[in-house]
Amino acid sequence: MGGAYCRRRSPLEQQLLPAVLVLLVIVAASSSFWGVAAKETGRNVITHIKGFRGPLPFHLETGYVEVDDENGARLFYYFIESERNPAEDPLILWITGGPGCSALSGLLFEIGPLKFDVAGYTEGTFPRLVYFEDSWTKVSNIIFLDSPVGTGFSYSREEAGLNVSLTESGRQHHVFLRKWLAEHPEFASQPLYIGGDSYSGYTVPVTAMDIATSSRSRDDDDGYPKPNLVGYLVGNPGTDDRYDSGGKVPFMHGMGLISDELYEAARLGCGGDFYKTPDLTNTRCASAMIAIYMVTVGVNPMHILEPFCGPQGPGVRSIFQDNGSRRSMLVQDDVPHPGFFTKQPVECRNNGYRLSNIWADDPEVRDALGIHKASIGSWSRCTMLPYYRHDVSTAIPYHVNLTKAGYRALVYSGDHDLGMTFVGTQEWIRRIGYPIVSDWRPWFVNRQVAGFTRTYAHNLTFATVKGGGHTAPEYRPKECLAMLDRWTSSAAGQLS
Repeated sequence: MGGAYCRRRSPLEQQLLPAVLVLLVIVAASSSFWGVAAKETGRNVITHIKGFRGPLPFHLETGYVEVDDENGARLFYYFIESERNPAEDPLILWITGGPGCSALSGLLFEIGPLKFDVAGYTEGTFPRLVYFEDSWTKVSNIIFLDSPVGTGFSYSREEAGLNVSLTESGRQHHVFLRKWLAEHPEFASQPLYIGGDSYSGYTVPVTAMDIATSSRSRDDDDGYPKPNLVGYLVGNPGTDDRYDSGGKVPFMHGMGLISDELYEAARLGCGGDFYKTPDLTNTRCASAMIAIYMVTVGVNPMHILEPFCGPQGPGVRSIFQDNGSRRSMLVQDDVPHPGFFTKQPVECRNNGYRLSNIWADDPEVRDALGIHKASIGSWSRCTMLPYYRHDVSTAIPYHVNLTKAGYRALVYSGDHDLGMTFVGTQEWIRRIGYPIVSDWRPWFVNRQVAGFTRTYAHNLTFATVKGGGHTAPEYRPKECLAMLDRWTSSAAGQLS
């Protein structure tokens, strides 16, 4: 009781011991090859993963950080070191939108170095992963975070831990970073950016503000390093419903989706205010908006030029539908039903989204990722968070306070996104009233126009990504990689 128990080995055991040790080495090596994570300094470093042929050509680490000690809430992360210079390149905390969309979605479909071979997939086989050259990890270290609690592989021991608001979630991101940096001191002094897209247009500035306003006493009390925050970036961002919704009708008119007559009827009937649901007592406005809806209902809101492949399955809700006091992206991806891939054109992005469910629910994959047993049930790329509270009506004051405090900001929009239009984003930026430092101009990649940009006072840069949808890197990865590298490398935030 209470001590180590030792005994002398028998002669037979002494003879067998070397062979046993060799066998153990062989077993350990083979386990690592087939996807079991290698352990380095206590970190879950993954060298091989099911679905990818051979060793991963980059450094991948996964793990949990507890952000609510009382309820046992743990946020799961994927960390990929920069493939250029990890010791000098910036560190990005990336938060996928939703709320409730997994970090794996950002990693596999937006800015990470792995993609599914959708075109080569055969129904009934295991999804194949391939290396992706135009990843943001080419120029930055990225933490992909499953947040809020209940998203992806993040979970809470107690149900109360799921009851978080947007501002509380921002605070938890700050706690996560301080604890993560304590475990990764080599990145503590790296320039830090908070990034995200879609709904994270709220989450990112809220998180950045919590870090920026942290008190010195809190630093001294908890003993964790303070993140070296220098700026933030948001893509196709949700910001303020007045502009997010209000920009859609002018966008549809400018893109040729509605006629001049429909636009004029709506403009006159609604008094130029296209914000949210029209007042049904105003029959002229209501009739015009219904007419616009009827002619555009078949347009893919994620990218108006791509095929609209219909709902993804039972229980799936349309993008940006009102959900109480917040707006939500796609909230669930069901496991593919038999024959799904034979019924959908290969260009339908839903196909890739479905493969992520197969991959993430595989026991070998979960074992390699280090997922805690019985922590969650079936994985979803995007899921509803019934306890989550959207307690910030507008992110604009956060942008103002952060940029005036000297933090750099990049706001970018895929210019074919109907869900969060560049029209609405430009409008709220104009309403801030900052002087223009460098006026509207094209920016280039490979001597071709990649989009247009404008630089404002207080380190605020706006850019469009030509041909981009929701979200821009998913549709224009090479251009968005160049945009990130130029913006983080330029003190003035110039892209051209």
